[in-house]
Amino acid sequence: MSEEEEKAKEEATETEEEVSEEEAEKLPFPTAAVVRLMKKNLDSEKMIKKEVKVEMNKWLGSLCEKVSKDMNKFPYVTMHLNEFKEAKRVYEDLENFAKEKERILAHLDAIKKDIGRLERDLGKVEEDIVQMEKAS
Repeated sequence: MSEEEEKAKEEATETEEEVSEEEAEKLPFPTAAVVRLMKKNLDSEKMIKKEVKVEMNKWLGSLCEKVSKDMNKFPYVTMHLNEFKEAKRVYEDLENFAKEKERILAHLDAIKKDIGRLERDLGKVEEDIVQMEKAS
């Protein structure tokens, strides 16, 4: 199959997966912009199904609504960058929480290895073996 045929096939497949105009009007963001961002972070050979495009768009709209509602809690008439940063902090803290969890688990593994080394150095492993032999 020639390169031109492959491109035509890809375009035909993508056309089948396009969101209808009627459906697009109900979505909070232009579908092309959302898809462009998604494809930017996916491998080039990956295809995005229509329902994924629609659900990502809806989810982004929902996230925007939640952050806006949090910004609305501020008593100010004009929203500045500080209010936006404060409203989105909850979602960024979730990312930071996951990173911190990984860091803590790695540190705990290192501590476990240190304990094992110290036990061997102090002869605890040998004592345990002797005690098990006496009990048998």
